[in-house]
Amino acid sequence: MDTSSLMERVLSKDNLNAAYLQVVRNKGAAGVDGMAVDELGDYLSENGESIREQLRTRKYKPQPVRRVEIPKPDGGVRNLGVPTVVDRYVQQAVAQVLTPIFEEQFHDHSYGFRPNRCAQQAVLKALEMMNDGHSWIVDIDLAKFFDTVDHDKLMTIFGRTIKDGDVISVVRKFLVSGVMIDDEYEDTIVGTPQGGNIPPLLANIMLNELDKELEARGLDFVRYADDLIIMVGSRQAAERVMKSATRFIEKKLGLKVNAEKSRVDKPKGIRYLGFGFYYDSFAKGYKARPHPKAVAKFKAQMKKLTCRSWGVSNAYKVQKLNRLIRGWINYFKIGSMKGLCAKMDGQIRYRLRMCIWKHWKTPKNREKMLVKLGLNRRSAHGISYAKGYARVCMSWNLHNKVCCLLS
Repeated sequence: MDTSSLMERVLSKDNLNAAYLQVVRNKGAAGVDGMAVDELGDYLSENGESIREQLRTRKYKPQPVRRVEIPKPDGGVRNLGVPTVVDRYVQQAVAQVLTPIFEEQFHDHSYGFRPNRCAQQAVLKALEMMNDGHSWIVDIDLAKFFDTVDHDKLMTIFGRTIKDGDVISVVRKFLVSGVMIDDEYEDTIVGTPQGGNIPPLLANIMLNELDKELEARGLDFVRYADDLIIMVGSRQAAERVMKSATRFIEKKLGLKVNAEKSRVDKPKGIRYLGFGFYYDSFAKGYKARPHPKAVAKFKAQMKKLTCRSWGVSNAYKVQKLNRLIRGWINYFKIGSMKGLCAKMDGQIRYRLRMCIWKHWKTPKNREKMLVKLGLNRRSAHGISYAKGYARVCMSWNLHNKVCCLLS
């Protein structure tokens, strides 16, 4: 494919319209200029032609991204960069043209930030390999990958495929646009900030070099963005692969492997994309299930949403809780979790019973509501005047009657 005149495709009316619609669908926060997504349409009506001309003449200058720190579940923070809405629009337009070109080069076992691919597919492929005799896992953790990408190495790889100088110029400008941290500007000498529309593609372009190296060595692997596991048949082979892969990543790609988090282990000892793995002796193979850390995170969020001292209506709590449950179940549905779901369902209902019990407030009103639900007055009276939320809400009568409200 001829890639020497891509800018005109980037600036085509259809491509720019599609980019605008995608940015609006993605929503997102404002950048350093404070412009909201719903203001983009009016802004482009007045300045769209000027932006196109700046891109044609290499005069377009992206604004710095706004730094946002997101706490990680296991400690530390993840740095996100929020570009301005206009920069997201331009990035999206460029990414839409570049993505089909690079998709032809990307490895089949790469699943992150790619069209029609998802984390669940990566987990299923990993299971397939584990059950194909690969009983040892090399789990490689890249230390702050998005913050350590070498711009020159990345652009060298990028330039092997893309020959349009205008496109190369604007992509590099996005890399070096800088960040704003508490109203102070900071240069971005290395790294490609998470949060924009084009950095995920650039990350895959960089790490595709690693994919090609692993394939050349005949290794079976699965990669989701910077989450990589390599599957081999023995511990000795795994340790050997760990050393050689680390050497390639650090020497050839200029990235850093986190030695503390990288490990060689059996499938049951690793966590990948939120999933844990166990051996099913009946099925004679490995299966996936939510990792204990993922379960603990869900429980913490669930307890926060069902806190009885939270001053919102129970209907609102249920609404937020349903959103959490649907998202969690949809993500982990490929795993074995029937027993876990039944157990968590009981815990959720128990905590909601405490919320309802507090909402009824007085013993007199509690007695009235229980009678209304069908409990005989004598039992209702005894429960209503009992002490202790936890003990009362575990009682059989309350469990049986209040469950009607939660069905």
